[in-house]
Amino acid sequence: MTIDTEKRGGNLGVEVRAEGAKRTLTGYAAVWNSDTTIGDYFVERIAPGAFTKALRESDILALVNHDWGRVVGRTRSKTLRLMEDERGLKVEIDVPDTTDGNDLWTLVERGDISGMSFSFRATKQEWDESGDIPHRTVLEAELYEVTATPIPAYPDTTLAKRSLEAARAETEAAGKDAERRAADAAAAKRRVAERKAVSEQRIRGIRQDAP
Repeated sequence: MTIDTEKRGGNLGVEVRAEGAKRTLTGYAAVWNSDTTIGDYFVERIAPGAFTKALRESDILALVNHDWGRVVGRTRSKTLRLMEDERGLKVEIDVPDTTDGNDLWTLVERGDISGMSFSFRATKQEWDESGDIPHRTVLEAELYEVTATPIPAYPDTTLAKRSLEAARAETEAAGKDAERRAADAAAAKRRVAERKAVSEQRIRGIRQDAP
């Protein structure tokens, strides 16, 4: 994708579940309020409900190892089901009878693939830089895909650094904007005071000139 997406995941486990001819992989792509250090740039946690809007509005894919050419499920076709529960973002993938699907099923069964990951873009976030390392809380995010992967921890250090720099730039811009508004307000107050002073001088002059 051309959008700058961040990848996250962890050793949260992925399991196989077979019911007749239907084969389903289950696991968690994200766990709420679980602190993760991202590339030594900041500590990140996903807030409960961060994907509520995305699950309601987006068509999300299930991929093999974040490869957009290897689709094994999709929310629009209901072959991928995503649910937010008290633990985190739960994933269910109905594995297809394709080369990628069969390989994925076998690798999970063997334990070669044991984690899940996801790609997202934070749209609402909070930063706390009061400690030794900044803390980021993702409050809301666009969700693009979930993946069963043998390497679930993706620090994305380049994007992480960019995210931190962008947040600091936004904070600095907000501060400058606040300073500008304060300066404008002070200037407006001075202009009002000057006009009032001129008006009072005129009134006093008229009174002094009156017989």
